[in-house]
Amino acid sequence: MSHTDALPLPFARFAKLLTVGAALLLIAGVAFTASAPIRNSAHHQPAMMMVNGVMRPTAQIISSDALPHVAGKNITTMVVEFPPGAVSPPHHHGGSVTVYVLDGTIRSQLQGQPAIVYTEGQTFFEPPGIVHLLAENVSATEPARILAVFVADDGATLTTYHE
Repeated sequence: MSHTDALPLPFARFAKLLTVGAALLLIAGVAFTASAPIRNSAHHQPAMMMVNGVMRPTAQIISSDALPHVAGKNITTMVVEFPPGAVSPPHHHGGSVTVYVLDGTIRSQLQGQPAIVYTEGQTFFEPPGIVHLLAENVSATEPARILAVFVADDGATLTTYHE
């Protein structure tokens, strides 16, 4: 049992998010400075984006800061919201990405690897340039959210879609 298990669910989720976010930032060697609030999904409906009849996830940058101990590199955090049934087209990233599942269930497949299902509290890593073939919310009724932490060159395009 973790120290967050005894807290009411909204506080437990917030505590887990803070713990993961602080750990990622400490690993990167930067001090945390919030430039925008993280939205509470219970009080926020994400903008729906549909392309060719398929729901797409939407992303919001939470922070982006230079890494003072690694010249030319930035760390960017974003929350990606997947409406029910949303699917992201194949894409790659211009840097390393660590993903933490905040809510829901995500199926993900990187090029050359099998598809893997990740649930709340699980993480996965995407090396720079690898093609992310599949990223989808497996639920047709419940939304899913992830926290993505990018470490990339200054000015890099964080996500390039292959459609």
